[in-house]
Amino acid sequence: MEFRNREHAAELLIPLLRKYIGGDGVVFAIPRGGVPIGRILADHLHWPLKPLLIKKIGHPTNTEYAIGAVSLDQVLLDDLVEPVSNLYLENEVYRLRRMLQDRANLYGQESVQLDLLGKTVIIVDDGIATGRTLLAGVLYLRKYNPTKIIVAVPVAAREAAVRIQKEVDEFICLHTPEQFVGVGEFYTYFPQVNDEQVITLLHV
Repeated sequence: MEFRNREHAAELLIPLLRKYIGGDGVVFAIPRGGVPIGRILADHLHWPLKPLLIKKIGHPTNTEYAIGAVSLDQVLLDDLVEPVSNLYLENEVYRLRRMLQDRANLYGQESVQLDLLGKTVIIVDDGIATGRTLLAGVLYLRKYNPTKIIVAVPVAAREAAVRIQKEVDEFICLHTPEQFVGVGEFYTYFPQVNDEQVITLLHV
């Protein structure tokens, strides 16, 4: 399965989310690639759109290999990964939180406090590779006691899909291929999304 672009992927997700129209909820998009999809879904549901500010923690010998993730007020480490030094973790958490705070200020999201009690939350991204960053987002939002947490994505690696499905109330995914190299391979047109585009989409 291949999507023309992020907008096409969002259009294909819409029918699977129609049952939530009229409800009380918030769409959270993982910047930056998840925001164009999140904008379309939020508009369709008539819900607010917010960025989910989460960063993966890379392994000291391979930064692309996620060993956990960090939000502005929470750290999640993967139990399946061999331990790394406390000094490395402390430095990475500090560095990543500085980046997240800068991004929060840039996007006009200075406060980390959320009012999600009694609301449905839909987390959106343009695809899931390892799922560690998104899982950190699930755990972060759950502490605000939403009624339901849903993950809606166009494509996900099967291992990540199985893992996330266990942690959410509903997992919506259009494609879980047997072979998964990267999210971009499932899009015909997959440009990088810049901060200016994110700011525009968040404040439409």
